[in-house]
Amino acid sequence: MWECPDCGRAFANTNQTHACGPLDLEHHFRGRPPEIRALFDLVCDRVRSIGPVRVLPEKTRIALHARMSFAAFVPRRTWLDGHLVLARQVADARFRKVEVYSPRNVLHGFRLLDPKDVDEQFAAYVGEAYQVGLQHHR
Repeated sequence: MWECPDCGRAFANTNQTHACGPLDLEHHFRGRPPEIRALFDLVCDRVRSIGPVRVLPEKTRIALHARMSFAAFVPRRTWLDGHLVLARQVADARFRKVEVYSPRNVLHGFRLLDPKDVDEQFAAYVGEAYQVGLQHHR
């Protein structure tokens, strides 16, 4: 693990490119309805039920980080956009975009509109992504 000497963020790779910044989580939720924050908190609760996670507010997104970032979110006015990094490609209608970066590094983009979207299947995908974040898939 490498830690940025300026912002203290931990990375799996030395000198990984990132933007240091004193952003807080509330920065991303200003002007958003409380339901969007509640939706984000619901996903975070699911992750925390699996294991420890760092919530990293960044300039353009909020990342969830174990040994590496495995999920990211962008709060919008009436929904929560995000992606999970899985070690396989999944064909599921809930994923709006799938980008294969390598055979075991596949980004799955989604949009959450309602707490019902964070169902057991979504929670299972979050669990898979968490394992990728721990780099157990390597």
